[in-house]
Amino acid sequence: MNAKDFNLQDQDGKHHKLADYKGKWLLIYFYPKDNTSGCTNEACSFRDGLNEFKKRGIEVVGISKDSVMSHKKFADKYKLNFTILSDVEHKTIEAYGAWGAKKFMGREFQGTIRNSYLINKEGEVVKEYKSVNPLTHFNQIISDFDNLI
Repeated sequence: MNAKDFNLQDQDGKHHKLADYKGKWLLIYFYPKDNTSGCTNEACSFRDGLNEFKKRGIEVVGISKDSVMSHKKFADKYKLNFTILSDVEHKTIEAYGAWGAKKFMGREFQGTIRNSYLINKEGEVVKEYKSVNPLTHFNQIISDFDNLI
C-alpha cells in the first residue's frame, strides 16, 4: 500500500508533506492527545530512542488532532526531538485509517486510534501497527525494522 500524502504544520508552524521524506524511511505514528499519560509515554520513548531510529535512517513523525500551539507546548515540556504534526480536521488521520470508534468510561465516541505506519524509501507502507501499546511500541518497531532489512 502506498503511504497517503499529507500537508500539515509541525509544532513550529512549518509545513511538512509526504514528499519531504522521499528516499528516507519514515515512521508515522498517530496518537490521541498531547499531555495524556499514554501519549506522553510513547512520545518520550521515541524521544529517548531517537538515536536508534537515526542509526537505521528512520525519520519519526507524530500526528494528532491537537493544535500547533498544543504541540508546541507538548514538545517543549517533554523536550521532544522529532516532528509532531497538527491535523485538527483529522483528514490525514482518517486517510490512514487511524480514526474510529473508541470507548472511555462507558462512553463511545469518534477519535484517534493509536496506529503507526513504517514507510520505506519508495513511499510504501511496509508495516502497519494497530492499537499499539505505548510502553512497548518503540522496541517492537526497532525489532521489526531490523528483521525487514
